[in-house]
Formats: sequence, C-alpha cells, structure tokens
Amino acid sequence: MKQPLAIFAGLAAVVVLALLPLWLGPFYTRVVQFFFFSAALALAWNILGGFAGYWSFGHTVFIGIGAFSAALFGMHVGTFGTGPMSMVVPLLVAGLVCGLFAALIAYPILRLRGIYFAIVMLGVSQVVSELVNNIGWFQGGVGVFLSPPVPSGVTPEDFYYYIFGALLLLAFLLTLLIKRTRFGYALLAIREDEDTAMMLGVATEKYKVLAFVLSAVLVGLLGAVYGYSVGYFTTYTVFRLDFSLNMIVFCLIGGIGTLFGPIIGTAVMLFITQVLLSRFLDIHLLITGLIVVAIVLLMPGGILGALTRSRRAALARKAEAQA
Repeated sequence: MKQPLAIFAGLAAVVVLALLPLWLGPFYTRVVQFFFFSAALALAWNILGGFAGYWSFGHTVFIGIGAFSAALFGMHVGTFGTGPMSMVVPLLVAGLVCGLFAALIAYPILRLRGIYFAIVMLGVSQVVSELVNNIGWFQGGVGVFLSPPVPSGVTPEDFYYYIFGALLLLAFLLTLLIKRTRFGYALLAIREDEDTAMMLGVATEKYKVLAFVLSAVLVGLLGAVYGYSVGYFTTYTVFRLDFSLNMIVFCLIGGIGTLFGPIIGTAVMLFITQVLLSRFLDIHLLITGLIVVAIVLLMPGGILGALTRSRRAALARKAEAQA
C-alpha cells in the first residue's frame, strides 16, 4: 500500500474506533477495550521477542510492578490532581520504575539466550510476585486500591476504552518507528544471528538493553492503567502467568516479528474466545487450545505469513502465465 493511502486508511480507522462507543453497548465496549489492552501488550512484547528474538515468558512482572508502583505512589505520596489528571504522575512513576527495574536486571539476564532467557524471565516474575505478596509494605496479599479517575458523566467502560486505545496507538507508533530505523535493523540482525551481527560491528548489548527497557516501560504503563480499571487488586490479579502466555500466543497467531501481526492475532483470538465461544464455557479452553495448535501447525509464520506466501505464489503464477 502506498504511503499516502496507508496514512489515510490509518486516520480513518482511528476516527471509526473513536466513534465506536456511540453504537456499542457496555459489553462490547469492554470487549474492544480488552482488545486494545491485549494488543498493546502483544506489541510491547514483540519489540523484544519478535524483533530481537528474545522470548520472555515472564513479561507479566512489568504489569505487576506498574500496577503496584502506581498504587503505592498514590497511597504514600499523593496523586497531584483530580479526575483523569490524577493518573498522570502515578503512570509516569510506574513507567519509570519498570524501566529502571528492566535496566537493572538487563545486563545479567540478557547474556542468556533462547530457552534459558525465557525460563529466567519466568523465574523473575515468580520471585517478584512472591516478594510483593509476602512483604508487608507492598500489601500485595491484602490488596491495594487506586482512586477512580473517571470524570463525572462518563461511564468507566467508555473512559478506559479511550485510555487503552491511546496506549495501543502509542505502542503501534513506537513499534513502527523502531522497525523503520537503524535500531530495528539492529534488532533483526540480532534475531537472525547475534554473533555475526556483533562481528559486523552492531552494538548488540546496547540495542538489546534498549529494546528490553522500552518493552518494559510500555508494559508497565499498561499494567498501571489496568490497575486503575479494576480499582482494587492483589498480587494474583496482576502477576498472572496467562498475561505472559497471551502476549506470546497473540504474536504467534498473527505473525511474530511483524508490525500488524500482534494486532491481528489479538483480534482473531479475542473474537474466537470472547464472542464465538462465550456460550461454551465448559469446553472453552479445550476448543481454544485446539485452534491455537491448528493455526501454529498449519501457518507457522502466523496469519500474516500465510497471506504473504499466498500473495507470492499468486504473483509467481501470474509471472509464469505471462512468460
């Protein structure tokens, strides 16, 4: 698609999505809101897992740190404003804490590769979860509150619809910027062959740490807003393993390492699980698992990979016919 047409299509999509709550009921507004949240998480995970090839099984740790950082900052320091403005400083603190934590652990754990890195991240998420749950100051066991920032006259589902939508747009634009710059090319080189990239002069350590910190900050911001959206939460509300697994599955289904793959994968899976299978709660997980296995086996490059192969095959057939 040519660039002006792509920009026009993107702006039209943003306008349509901005007006959508006018026609959607509360249930479907929450479904789309959850789609925004999940797609933004998948995009954030894709920066490290898709572009650099460092699959993290424990990215939920940043959701938890972000949510508890915002809540504890509000409780002990204050919120500096009312209504939606009361979220601003706690959100910035949540992103900052996640970025600092990621920078702190980046050097030792990014020296690991493949399954070793994935398992260590899973361990980090479990350790942090247990610390937050058992150290009294964090109040993870009893739970914490976040003051509702929803302005009067606006329903909570509409308010968080726009907040999560804005964060999805931020994650998409950041991913687009990374993919089209030297930073993105360096991450792709690391994914394809890190040792060769290093020998060719790519500063692999620097780019890996940057990708890790950026991914953590985005997930931390989303975790803090998720905390606001539920109002009251404990350790087990935000340090959830299924959050980490969903980020990976959504990227795999749509096309890992691509720009639109995480969004497409999230849309497909949420439509199947939240809409089509909503009346089959007893066998919901069974059918979802079978669908995931089938898609991964039949389309190893995800939906985007399958579409790309089909388009190339059609072009090849057309070229042969014209020859």
